[in-house]
Amino acid sequence: MFRKKSDASPTVPVPTPSPTTLDRITSVLSSGINWKGNLEGSGGVRIEGTFEGDISMRGLLVVGETGRVTCQALRANTVIVAGAVKGDITAERLEIRSTGKVWGNVVTVSFSTEEGAFLRGQITMEEKVELGIVPPVENPPEKAEMETPAEKKMPTEEEMFVEKEMTPQKEKPAEKDWLTLQSDTEEEPKQP
Repeated sequence: MFRKKSDASPTVPVPTPSPTTLDRITSVLSSGINWKGNLEGSGGVRIEGTFEGDISMRGLLVVGETGRVTCQALRANTVIVAGAVKGDITAERLEIRSTGKVWGNVVTVSFSTEEGAFLRGQITMEEKVELGIVPPVENPPEKAEMETPAEKKMPTEEEMFVEKEMTPQKEKPAEKDWLTLQSDTEEEPKQP
């Protein structure tokens, strides 16, 4: 009855991923867990267990005090090491805490350590680091690519009949039946 009239229709804001959403932990590999494989994606991951495999992700990666990572290459926007990492690290920002140990070469834009941190390898400081991580695809692939065999058009009976009538039939060689084959083997001359 006493509503205020609005000229503009209400709009729903569309959430856009911000850099702050990439800087928080969304997944944890807890202590006591041993994992082998590759880790890819976006978000924040904390590793407190043992991880063996390559890591390539957009976001934050924290190797906790009990975390142990063995890899050829570790790529992430931000890497914080409080545990142990054996492998090369490429990151926009790398921080090694006082309990952290890294064995491998580092390529980064921003690097910091606390007293007691350990690093055996070379550090290369760059103005910008290309992580080589492909952003997730927002648009689904074309329908033709996603089409399953069940969704493909089946020919109608009429189309099948026309195709059968139009296709020349090849003559099959006469097949011998079992009795004919048996008599052929009995008639072979015996060699002395």
